[in-house]
Amino acid sequence: MTTATSGALKPTVALPGPLSLGLARGGTELRQFFRHKEQVVFTFSLPAVLMILLGSILDGPTKFGGVTSGQLLAAGMIGSGIVSTSFNSIATGVAADRETGALKRLRGTPMPPAAYFVGKMVLVAVSSLAQTVLMATVAVLLFGLELPSDPAKWLTLLWVFALGIVSCTLLGIAVSSLAKSANGAVAIVQMLYLVLQFISGVFVSPITNLPKVMVDIASFFPLKWICQGFRSVFLPDGAVRMEMAGAWELPRVALVLGIWCVAGAVLARVTFRWTDTK
Repeated sequence: MTTATSGALKPTVALPGPLSLGLARGGTELRQFFRHKEQVVFTFSLPAVLMILLGSILDGPTKFGGVTSGQLLAAGMIGSGIVSTSFNSIATGVAADRETGALKRLRGTPMPPAAYFVGKMVLVAVSSLAQTVLMATVAVLLFGLELPSDPAKWLTLLWVFALGIVSCTLLGIAVSSLAKSANGAVAIVQMLYLVLQFISGVFVSPITNLPKVMVDIASFFPLKWICQGFRSVFLPDGAVRMEMAGAWELPRVALVLGIWCVAGAVLARVTFRWTDTK
């Protein structure tokens, strides 16, 4: 197609779509993230260090043969690690972009708003994958955790991972609007994350050692189900007896995480602010 301008014919240039712009934005987000070495070290090392310390202290045989306390803890903490790289990182990152005025400047460019969020998803996907590989490697080397040999378990790992990072990223975007600064966001998300780790059975293994009321509260949030899904992947089938329901409940894991993906999208849409002005 051509158009007439000043008596000459010039070709019409198609503008990039939100997806292609978002992928390009994702490259920018990754470069910015890895330039801050302290942030990279903290993001990836904290969950791994906690797993090493707690696993070494609590490691020992369980009443179910073939599964140690260290393996049980490690399997859940691998799932918990992707919440750190999605919910925590996005909430603080978006709050920092808003505080520095970066969001306001991006809003004034021709870039579609959707491209910004696609870029954040790219950042989360890459960093969460790296976090999962790192923690799984540590768990295999230190605690004898076995990688799944069943293709069905790898498929479960894939969809739990995908639903987990999507739901937690969207919730991180929503929570970022609760704070006026990056420091405020850090305080909010770390408190929420720490509490949820305790009541979701991440630090207390098996989860049946927790009061039922705590587990019931945790069941409303994604972290409990992400960790349960990861335990179903990395632990032998006999370990299912250490779950509250005595089953992996994978259909319910998918249902709860799917609901949070939808709810997170709605909350992010309703609460998101480009500036500090409400």
